[in-house]
Amino acid sequence: MIGMAFPAFLTLLALGLISAVLWHVVIRYRVLPGPDGLLGKWVVAWMGGWLGSPLFGHWSIQIGSLYFIPAALGAFLAPFMVTAALRSFTMRISETSRREVAPQAGISSQFDLRKAS
Repeated sequence: MIGMAFPAFLTLLALGLISAVLWHVVIRYRVLPGPDGLLGKWVVAWMGGWLGSPLFGHWSIQIGSLYFIPAALGAFLAPFMVTAALRSFTMRISETSRREVAPQAGISSQFDLRKAS
């Protein structure tokens, strides 16, 4: 699996790009909003596709040393799992930072400044 054939490499690149575009542009499930988020998902999808055959088994259509359906499963699941973990981590960090920052005496918070209509 380390010494991958060129057709298998191109297949993983295509699967990774399709997966990244699906998650980032179509479904809009993201942590980073710009092209860096899309590129990060593409890299994670490529690695997920590369690890798909060892994790999900060796079955279906074979392209070189790559099995297509396990690679597709890995390419579509890996960006979702990494994005979910990062979103959970950032939500946890923001909740912790909100609790630690207490309003200072004499300064009202942004919620106190709203007028009732």
